[in-house]
Amino acid sequence: MIVTRAPEQSKELVAGLKERGAEAVLLPLVHFVEPENTAELDRAIRALDTFDWLIFTSANTVTFFLGRCRALGSWPAAAVAKIAAVGSATELALKKEGVRASLVPREFSGAGLAAELRGLVAKKNVLLPRSDRASEELPSLLRKAGANVTEVIAYRTVGPQSFDHGLIEAIRAGQVDAVTFFSPSAFREFQNLLGAEALARWDSRVAFAAVGPVTAEAIRAANLPLALEAEESTTASLIEGLENYFAGNKLTSKAAAVDDGEREL
Repeated sequence: MIVTRAPEQSKELVAGLKERGAEAVLLPLVHFVEPENTAELDRAIRALDTFDWLIFTSANTVTFFLGRCRALGSWPAAAVAKIAAVGSATELALKKEGVRASLVPREFSGAGLAAELRGLVAKKNVLLPRSDRASEELPSLLRKAGANVTEVIAYRTVGPQSFDHGLIEAIRAGQVDAVTFFSPSAFREFQNLLGAEALARWDSRVAFAAVGPVTAEAIRAANLPLALEAEESTTASLIEGLENYFAGNKLTSKAAAVDDGEREL
């Protein structure tokens, strides 16, 4: 099993796969760094008391945004009227920092959040920290609901600094069983490493497993076979999906509620 997540985020998954007799091999395809210029982020943090809502769409956003808040000595729990978290992993990251989310949507997606905020954000000031690769869906939906949205880059998603060329060749040759993806960025880096020629003749020897509908859609959009989509963005859900797949239950599961800690909403 190839795990494309960063090593510090993969410990539970690697341990869980090992417990079930699978070998997990790390191939980190993305990592996350601070913005090159934090001026806009810093301005927003210093003006936290002017926002009615602060929306976190991933655990990564929580980590980087609150890290910058700590550096500037401005903490959102006291300054912002309401905080929304898209998904359980994001909510948990906030709890670990002592910050309580006022709203966690039932559907862990940008559209789900926007639907539940409709009627609550009209003419309200909303701060949306995010990745530099985030989609425009959520801010667009919030603006349609009448919100005054301020977007700031809390972190950047960058490609691998180095990688195992031998492992890439093993994947090309179909010598691994599965590759797991937690973000569309990781999948795009995978495409770049494998190359168009190898992907053009791809078959189902290697199973692609996705966490989150956005990641799954990136794989489908490349006309590549998606073996499974985890029903929830938890390690347990992904492992269960892999177990079912390799036990012969090769039906792709449809995600009803997903909270991918790396996703780019």
